[in-house]
Amino acid sequence: MNPTFYLVLALTVVLATKTYGEVLDMDGDIIFRGSYYVLPVIRGRGGGVTLQGRGGELCPFDIAQESSVFDLGIPVKFSNWRPRVAFVPESQDLNIEMDVEVTICIQSTYWRVGDFDEERKQYFVVAGSNTDGSGQDSPKSFFQIKKSGNNYKFVFCPPACDSGRPRCRNVGIFVDELGVRRLALSTNPFLVMFKKANVTESSSKTM
Repeated sequence: MNPTFYLVLALTVVLATKTYGEVLDMDGDIIFRGSYYVLPVIRGRGGGVTLQGRGGELCPFDIAQESSVFDLGIPVKFSNWRPRVAFVPESQDLNIEMDVEVTICIQSTYWRVGDFDEERKQYFVVAGSNTDGSGQDSPKSFFQIKKSGNNYKFVFCPPACDSGRPRCRNVGIFVDELGVRRLALSTNPFLVMFKKANVTESSSKTM
């Protein structure tokens, strides 16, 4: 291919990264498209993210953390960010989807914020569609990846409230009565890093 094309592409990426911070994986590489494991920065407190049935049932799925530190979980894919850049940008709304081929619950595996759980007084991150009933993008399915020191965290920023400023909430870990480590909105962030998944790993998993 024409070397000029690659030069223009490289310059475009450089200029874009000056405007939007780029999310990096644990090897220091810019995350473009593809599948990545979401792993905890703090070792000894569970493994990667996964799909978990709710309340001891098989379905529906919540987004949870593997209990074993040795389990990478299920990789995720990022999509639908608004800035027209090739890489995954920091602090911009985007969709997150579990990269799994088949699920026993036969449901979408996009991350979204569920309804308020009155019993546990929590907003949990659940699996579901990234659109609302009209087919439009659902505000409940947009998350952001933000820097937290040298690490990353997920935040959820609902649409602007009356003050005109969105109230962003960290995505943290809530350990429920069954010992399941479920992702939930929290004051304490779940600090994460990203490990690139092999194509065979991300395409062959089933739940």
